[in-house]
Amino acid sequence: MSKRQEIREKRRKQQQRQRLLIIGLVAIGAVLVAFALIWPTIKGNQIADTALASITPIAPSTTTAAMDGTHLGDPNAPVKMDVWEDFQCSGCFYYTENIEPLVIQKYVETGKVYYTYHFFLLIDGANTTGESHQAANAAMCALEQGHFWDYQTILFKNWKGENVGSFSDARLVAMAKRIGLDMTAFNKCFQANTYADQINQDFQAGQDIGVHATPAIFINGQAAESSAGANYIPSFDDLSRIIDGLLKGQ
Repeated sequence: MSKRQEIREKRRKQQQRQRLLIIGLVAIGAVLVAFALIWPTIKGNQIADTALASITPIAPSTTTAAMDGTHLGDPNAPVKMDVWEDFQCSGCFYYTENIEPLVIQKYVETGKVYYTYHFFLLIDGANTTGESHQAANAAMCALEQGHFWDYQTILFKNWKGENVGSFSDARLVAMAKRIGLDMTAFNKCFQANTYADQINQDFQAGQDIGVHATPAIFINGQAAESSAGANYIPSFDDLSRIIDGLLKGQ
């Protein structure tokens, strides 16, 4: 073999090694990208499986009211009702478990009230990664799949108190799994804290109209007050009196 042939052969082998190296790097990169895409699902499912046994399931919703994001009912209803809550607050738990179902049954399902849910997160304070914020973000991730109201229901069904771990990340993911969400989509949304800005905008909007505690209930733009006093949650009778008065005055 001549000197020139030796050089050509050496160069050919060198180019072959470079091609193999490039192919190897591309393959490794593809594996890393694939792993990065599926890791949220793997991690989320592991978390959910661990906590799933601690989550109380809910019955399928029986409401006949139209569901649209954080809204319930007919947007053309004569009365508009806006409720501002922090998922961790004890008063919100009481209202949602005992009063909200009556309002929905009597007024929302019959087309008289258009009902809208808003976030007003007080309990976390400045901690935007606290349980209230995480629960709100998880609820919005459930909304992406058309299940905001199911997720709201399972949150309060599994409420145990303020800052006691009721809404730890593990339990929030498990709740999503319990109501049958697509966990790949949910985990991606939840881990990215996708709705942090929107949740903060809700808080600002609440402040702008005078919300300072939860639950806060506004009917046709006016704060609903309890007949028991300023520091009490309006009862169903209180709300009925306001709504019926507005309906009569149409």
